[in-house]
Amino acid sequence: MSDLHWVKSSFSDAGGNNCVEIAVVEDEGVALRESDSPGTVLITTQSAMRALVLAVKSGDA
Repeated sequence: MSDLHWVKSSFSDAGGNNCVEIAVVEDEGVALRESDSPGTVLITTQSAMRALVLAVKSGDA
């Protein structure tokens, strides 16, 4: 997972805390991690990630 291009959420705070990072995993989907625990990575499909984001935005999650 070290070769992935991780992007920090625009909603992360300036102090470096509460940072969620995301990366595209070729042939697997989307990888998520918390910046203060980079060794723990969650991999999900793009469709599942899309559904989560839409649910959060609509207030259903």
